[in-house]
Amino acid sequence: MTELTDQDVRDLEIKANTIRELIITTLIEAGSGHSGGPLGMADIFASFYFHILNHKPEDPEWDGRDRLILSNGHICPVRYATMALSGYFPIEELKTLRKINSRLQGHPHRGALPGLETTSGPLGEGLSQAVGMALSARLDKKDHYIYCLTSDGEHQEGSIWEAAMAAGKYQLSNLIQVIDYNNIQIDGNISDEMPLEPFVDKYRAFNWEVLEVDGNNIREFIASVEKAKTIRDKPIIIVAHTIPGKGVSFMENDYRWHGIPPDIEDVSGAPPKGEQAKKALEELRVIGERLQHAE
Repeated sequence: MTELTDQDVRDLEIKANTIRELIITTLIEAGSGHSGGPLGMADIFASFYFHILNHKPEDPEWDGRDRLILSNGHICPVRYATMALSGYFPIEELKTLRKINSRLQGHPHRGALPGLETTSGPLGEGLSQAVGMALSARLDKKDHYIYCLTSDGEHQEGSIWEAAMAAGKYQLSNLIQVIDYNNIQIDGNISDEMPLEPFVDKYRAFNWEVLEVDGNNIREFIASVEKAKTIRDKPIIIVAHTIPGKGVSFMENDYRWHGIPPDIEDVSGAPPKGEQAKKALEELRVIGERLQHAE
């Protein structure tokens, strides 16, 4: 990766904000889908697709590409928006999210859309798939990286800890896991429903290198990936603390927006149904204007 200038960071922040706008417009069109997680992960997806990943949108199956596994597939609106913005398919196709015969299914389907590495839906499976890919790459003497995106909520699944144990045993330093640690799930806050702490200690006990970052700080996140790539004898997990609903004031840090789009429910503290999407886009456009004119 090339060194980041202030302008590089600003360009990535602008892309992340554009991704957030696309998420909202896509969810409005679909009338269903998740808001909180996708908005919170826009900075990380912008960092991956426009700076970190070794990939070719014009050749999605290029053998030398890095593999990006999305285990928590329900946040796929952010992946679809980012892929469209980076050239994998036309932005106009985002309007087909969750519609019959669409390539953009409610959870990613590898067979439907080039550029997806796996099919995801049931939580807890992606890390096992990533471990298999990392082992395969090692056996084939390939030098690409396997990036696996997971969520805090799916760490309530036992299968993910089996995969973590295997990755630690085999010292898979070509595997970098990024966990969206946003403390929400559909029924409430993680800390209330099924606490994960002491989370970092658990991963270290499984022989992982652990890095913690502000997942909405693009410069900090990219620096953490660069550091992860210098580690040679362990798998790495980047614990990315993110703000669910990032960029939309009435959605931020509110678990009630985990699994719904704007304008299908009246939510206390939010604009009335019918005004939510408009307000969300207004706020994001103000952020975009500020970024465009930042010194």
